[in-house]
Amino acid sequence: MEHPLSLFRFCPKCGSPRFEAHNFKSKKCADCGFTYYFNPSSATVALIVNGQDELLVCRRAKDPAKGTLDLPGGFIDMDETGEEGVAREVKEETGMEVVKAEYLFSLPNIYLYSGLNVHTLDMFFRCTVRDLSHYRGMDDVADAFFVPLKEIRVEDFGLRSVREGLKRFLSMAQAR
Repeated sequence: MEHPLSLFRFCPKCGSPRFEAHNFKSKKCADCGFTYYFNPSSATVALIVNGQDELLVCRRAKDPAKGTLDLPGGFIDMDETGEEGVAREVKEETGMEVVKAEYLFSLPNIYLYSGLNVHTLDMFFRCTVRDLSHYRGMDDVADAFFVPLKEIRVEDFGLRSVREGLKRFLSMAQAR
């Protein structure tokens, strides 16, 4: 896999073509001294379970992994906390209002976006919503529906970090 920094050929500060590898995660301009570190983008994943031990699942409307199962979530905006980001994403994708977001764990991921492999840090939250009965697939979600935890097939989910996160979450749920 090509390193994401290989796409950056010119210094973003002065425009010099002498924007060279500094170390594995950064490039430095030989002319102005600017150093750019390629760090992961923050993303969220929502785990919403109803009173019947069913998990809210979505079907992806867009690539990557169009048509596969997913969980609500997405990239965090600038000046947003993880909790604010997961609440906004759940609202945009399902119409549901998050009233509590409990951080569980995080996993690294690589997400193909606009032809670029974006390294992400996906933060998983167990979310409580105001009303579990009114939701629908919106934004980049084709459909949303509840599936009993015991019937979740991790291999049906298209994104690696979501599969890994579901394995961890399901083992946590079994331990309760």
